Amino acid sequence: MMQHLIDGLEVDKQQQSKDSVYFRDGVRRIDFVLSYIDDKDGEKKQDRRKVFEANLQKAGLEVETEDKSESEDGKTYFLKIHVPWEVLATYADVLKIKVPFKANDIPENKEIPMGWLFTPFRLPDHVMNPEPDFFTSTFDKSKIDFFLIEDKETLFPASTRNRIVYYLLSRIPYSTEDKDKKGIKRLLNNGTYTSAFPLHDCRYWTRSRDDNCESERYSLYKNWARFSSFYKEQPLNLIRKYYGEKIGIYFAWLGFYTEMLSYAAVVGLLCFIYGVATFDENIWSREICNETIGGQIVMCPLCDKKCGYWKLSTTCSSSWQSYLFDNAATVFFAIFMGIWVTLFLEFWKRRQARLEYEWDLVDFEEEQQQLQLRPEYESKCTNRRLNRVTQEMEPYLPLTSKCARSILSGATVLFWISLIIASIIGVIAYRLAVFAAFASIMKDSPTNKLEIVGNLITPQFATSVTASCINFVIIMVLNFLYERVAIKITDMEVPKTHVEYENKLTIKMFLFQFVNYYSSCFYVAFFKGKFVGYPGNYAYMFGPWSGLRNEECEPGGCLIELTTQLVIVMVGKQVWGNIQEALVPWLRNWWVSRSARNHPESLYSRWEQDHDLQNLGQLGLFYEYLEMVIQFGFITLFVASFPLAPLLALMNNILEVRVDAWKFTTQFRRPVAAKAHSIGAWEEILNMIAVFSVVTNAFIVSFTSDMIPRLVYQYVHNTGNAASMSGYITHSLSIYNISEFPPENRPDDDENPDWFNAGNYTTCRYRDYRYPPGHEKQYTHNMDFWHILAAKLAFIIIMEHVVFVVKFFVAWLIPDVPSDVKARVKRERYLIQEYLHDYEVEKLKNQLSLNTDVHNDITACTCPTTDAIPKLEVLSDCLT
Repeated sequence: MMQHLIDGLEVDKQQQSKDSVYFRDGVRRIDFVLSYIDDKDGEKKQDRRKVFEANLQKAGLEVETEDKSESEDGKTYFLKIHVPWEVLATYADVLKIKVPFKANDIPENKEIPMGWLFTPFRLPDHVMNPEPDFFTSTFDKSKIDFFLIEDKETLFPASTRNRIVYYLLSRIPYSTEDKDKKGIKRLLNNGTYTSAFPLHDCRYWTRSRDDNCESERYSLYKNWARFSSFYKEQPLNLIRKYYGEKIGIYFAWLGFYTEMLSYAAVVGLLCFIYGVATFDENIWSREICNETIGGQIVMCPLCDKKCGYWKLSTTCSSSWQSYLFDNAATVFFAIFMGIWVTLFLEFWKRRQARLEYEWDLVDFEEEQQQLQLRPEYESKCTNRRLNRVTQEMEPYLPLTSKCARSILSGATVLFWISLIIASIIGVIAYRLAVFAAFASIMKDSPTNKLEIVGNLITPQFATSVTASCINFVIIMVLNFLYERVAIKITDMEVPKTHVEYENKLTIKMFLFQFVNYYSSCFYVAFFKGKFVGYPGNYAYMFGPWSGLRNEECEPGGCLIELTTQLVIVMVGKQVWGNIQEALVPWLRNWWVSRSARNHPESLYSRWEQDHDLQNLGQLGLFYEYLEMVIQFGFITLFVASFPLAPLLALMNNILEVRVDAWKFTTQFRRPVAAKAHSIGAWEEILNMIAVFSVVTNAFIVSFTSDMIPRLVYQYVHNTGNAASMSGYITHSLSIYNISEFPPENRPDDDENPDWFNAGNYTTCRYRDYRYPPGHEKQYTHNMDFWHILAAKLAFIIIMEHVVFVVKFFVAWLIPDVPSDVKARVKRERYLIQEYLHDYEVEKLKNQLSLNTDVHNDITACTCPTTDAIPKLEVLSDCLT
């Protein structure tokens, strides 16, 4: 009879709103949608669907099917699912969902000094705070009148409803013979269903015509996902309400990271401005460019046979460029960034603690998620044993199988890391081989004829840029391949839970990405120019037979090359990432929905519109975090070489927030809501990068830049009354007797420039601190070398200890949880106990009163009895 009434309420499809999120009766809300195509040879799939849908209805869910004739493509069926109140209440109890029981009575101090300055950055209050502030408690179906419930249909937001539905879908069996065959994931994997997703509540560019629809997607797009709102704050509470806590915490972290980057960007920009402002004080660069000093210094060949002698003045431009990043401000900025990282992580902990309270995650127990087995684990593990926590039999993977899978997985990861290292060695070999070719081509400086940039193009610069571009392409290709390999080997390990799966994949992916993206920068920073030997006794990459002589740094140092490498890889990755994130989903959606645009007269329903969008997937957020953590590594590990890196990262992240928002709101299906009280394993990775960055920046300042040798010369070796850098270049170059060059190192006659005459030049210079020819210790390291080495090691020790002491002091000084949040948590727990106590007492009184009335009714009809009054221990039991 009820079904007949519902059928009578059906509306014609052409009359139904395009944005309808309800069943045909216009009353029951669609909480989830499954789609499938009825294959000709799909009898097994039909049987699975029949059993699965019957079990859905047995579990209390209500379903409605849209026939393929009603779909836009004419072949897709849509199964709409509604979760009624009884099922919602039951599983809200099971999942420990928190529900309001009292309005928040703690006054919130929102007064901010000079708050009017921030007015342009604010969003309307109804957008920032879509729900009133309540004290909440875990839902209990047996105490339903304890909670503040105005309307059962709106008590749980759509994100909570779809999370409950997905919880059921993941556990409902689809086979009558084997009860272990269950879950929507396996049905999607075997093609029984083609997709499963909750619905967006409206089209993103306009409000829903249904007054009962919140149109939260439209509100998010209008106030958050458009780039014109880049300077506005993010509506985090609305994001959390619409997408769930896991996505909400990601955008909260991304926004906070971007906000903190602004401080680092300002300081980095000031350091760069300092380099520009003191440009003319760069005495050593002036000496290099001076024709009477640098123009008279003949440098030893940079490669064998094909490289001729050259004058120091040819590196004039690169020396000036290097000074912009290699100056006194570099040391200050390296120390500042070590402290900034600590402040960022500590203040994020406080921000995260506040979100945990505001989003009812304080008592959230991740163990509950960990106890939820992955369907893949259940299907592949045939052995069973008793779970000590649940006291139920569960599948498990034998230790021998687990060890074998882990060893194979580890070997695969090591193989791919070795592949990266091999590719980096290949790029280095390319640099060594091509440098000789560039040097031979440019010996007469043909590039000088080019206007503006001609004098900037040197063999070193050409080699560095081309090698960096090749390295970037290799990084992208290996990254593309390894992503699939990492997922395969993680699947092969058969992790037990979703949390364990994500953690294993996170470690594999980050370890690979760390080596992939940072290895080239590590080479330039810590290896290039460090093991070159000296004229007559050069070091070779694969031995003298290879002819690949190790690279030397320019007289200005390797820092400018590290800067070039960092800019190309970092900026290239960010540009490519944004194109991939924004353009690819848009093109795919445009292609999928092209037929619908060609038939505007047909009804393109809400579920069909969402079906044609891209699926975010379980690892969608994983890649977003990975991208940002890799960027975090660039701006911390190598920031001493490029103070503008935080500024570039800030500009990228301002765009990244809006691109991600636009992508989630317009290009992707609505993801299933999930809970998370933190950023998970990424927090530990950020901490490790933060500690490691102090070490890398200390080594960059000491060994990659020329800061320490210059300071030693200025304050130790300069004999003038006032510390001066005059004469530093001549002091930093050692002398070699040209006549002592072995034949295999001596340049060919036709490779020397026209100005070189062997009769006029008897010595050449090279970058090192060694005794000159004729000295009793000729060509061995002199005392200057050991003084500078001692100064470098001393600087590393002092800088590391200073930064680490400040880091640990700041971490100790700043509490992880704000005091007002602690007070609110205590207040909420106290109120829960007090209100539950009053509730139980009132309930007991009513029960005793009812028992007394029944007793009186009985005694009115029978002989009086002397039944004892219930003991007070019952009250005590109720209250405990």
